[in-house]
Amino acid sequence: MLGHLGINVPDLAAARSYHATLMPLLDFEIFLDAPDQFAYMPAAGKRGTYLFFYAATGSSPYSRSNVGLQHLAFMVPTRRRVRDVHATALSLGSREVYPPQDWPQYPPPYFAGFWLDPFGIMLEAVCHHDR
Repeated sequence: MLGHLGINVPDLAAARSYHATLMPLLDFEIFLDAPDQFAYMPAAGKRGTYLFFYAATGSSPYSRSNVGLQHLAFMVPTRRRVRDVHATALSLGSREVYPPQDWPQYPPPYFAGFWLDPFGIMLEAVCHHDR
């Protein structure tokens, strides 16, 4: 299991605001909130990977096509939650990559929606249940 992931962002304040709305819907709660970083952990004492966000010190643009992070997938308990998270992300100005749908090419059940965060990082909400 991964202990944590660190993600550099070009605008820490914008990332903080965006994730403050989105992460609770993904069952994450704030772990650390400091001027130079913030982090989320799985909510309600669940085990899982913590996400840390830092201000990027370089100026290279992010691309999921280059070597490195391709996307982050968050497991949620229901298909309704996939739709809700996806809709919330779009209401925050995220660009849709794929609307929530079944993905028959993956082991079923696989219901997911994809979008880009404000910095172009692709995020996914996925439910592995038929509920």
